[in-house]
Amino acid sequence: MTSTPQSRDALGLPTFKEHHQPSPGEIAIGVIIGRTSEFFDFFVYAIASVLVFPKLFFPFVDALTGTIYSFAIFALAFVARPFGSLLFMVIDRAYGRGTKLTIALFMLGGSTAAIAFLPSYASAGVTAIYLLCLFRLGQGFALGGTWDGLASLLALNAPENKRGWYAMIPQLGAPIGLIVASLLFAYMIRELPAADFLDWGWRYPFFVAFAINVVALFARLRIVVTDEFETLFSTRDLQAVSVSATIRSEWRTILVGALAPLASFALFHMDTVFPLSWVFLFTNDSPTGFLLIEAMAAAFGFAAVIASGLIADRFGRRNLLGTCAVGIAVFSGFAPQLLDAGPAGEVIFMVLGFILLGLSFGQSSGVVASGFATEHRYVGSALTSDLAWLFGAGFAPLAALLLSANFGLIASGAYLLSGALATLAALWLNKGLASRN
Repeated sequence: MTSTPQSRDALGLPTFKEHHQPSPGEIAIGVIIGRTSEFFDFFVYAIASVLVFPKLFFPFVDALTGTIYSFAIFALAFVARPFGSLLFMVIDRAYGRGTKLTIALFMLGGSTAAIAFLPSYASAGVTAIYLLCLFRLGQGFALGGTWDGLASLLALNAPENKRGWYAMIPQLGAPIGLIVASLLFAYMIRELPAADFLDWGWRYPFFVAFAINVVALFARLRIVVTDEFETLFSTRDLQAVSVSATIRSEWRTILVGALAPLASFALFHMDTVFPLSWVFLFTNDSPTGFLLIEAMAAAFGFAAVIASGLIADRFGRRNLLGTCAVGIAVFSGFAPQLLDAGPAGEVIFMVLGFILLGLSFGQSSGVVASGFATEHRYVGSALTSDLAWLFGAGFAPLAALLLSANFGLIASGAYLLSGALATLAALWLNKGLASRN
């Protein structure tokens, strides 16, 4: 800890303000807060895409077609996200990380809150659908600006023998966000008559998401814009350099880095969004009951994410990711059929899926920054993450539902299998990818 003179007191003597080197623990707090708010936003929209939007915006088609349309709009955010990253990196270079983060999170929160005020198709016609598309694009575009570099900073400041442990910390936000979103929707559905829930009850989780975004904004700014963290970002070369220069010099790393986590990213939506749609459309099981199953399974996922850090430090991140990809490939061959086996089958599918997801997803953030030259790590990591989510997860619910509805649940495993094969190919193409960081 050091002290530097800041001003003089009444006697003319200098006063001092203490400075300290930010610890991995402080960085971890900022990462978890930020990721939890983003994933809560994500899951609130995802759940509404199944339970609300088909009836509210597509009442002119059958339930399956309405859900397919809803999942198509769901994917728009993942298409918009890389473009958001491009623009917000320009803002970052011109005005700083704090300004970029403020604009992005207000845009994310504003788009989320705006969805809560949307009229239905019955009252506004096709305009309601256009507005839903617009605000979904706004969410995705804003997400491109929420990259603050804290995850990379955390990995770079982690002790050498605990890289896997610190790499899993950002991923804890996903199960936390899912648990809260699932329980909130389950409570609203259980406590309200169906007509009231579809009229106004579904809107409250979006208001909660906006409030959480505001809290997360100030919590993250309190960390990111301090002098200590600005210095740490600079000394670690986590600065917004030219996107075009990064792509020209690092395109191979970006491509391989985007492929490496596809198994876990594909499983992410196969475990969180698609099962709810299948149970809601093709079984007589209560959506409330399944949301509770999902929250319980997410708790297993939370534990598995933590376990991934211990396993990666013991046996190596690349070995863990490769083993998980093989496990996901096996899972894709038999597990989807369990969704037609009643509540017991649903529990087995969700728990097994979330354990696999936690183990693999827990180390996916460690893969993202690996292999980049120091000056391109900040921008390259953001682009890699955007592309991995786009190719691995953005269209997963839509693809899985279309395949399952037309060819049976076994066919939905094909999408998941493709992600597992992509991960294995990426790890084979660059054997050092998961061990350099």
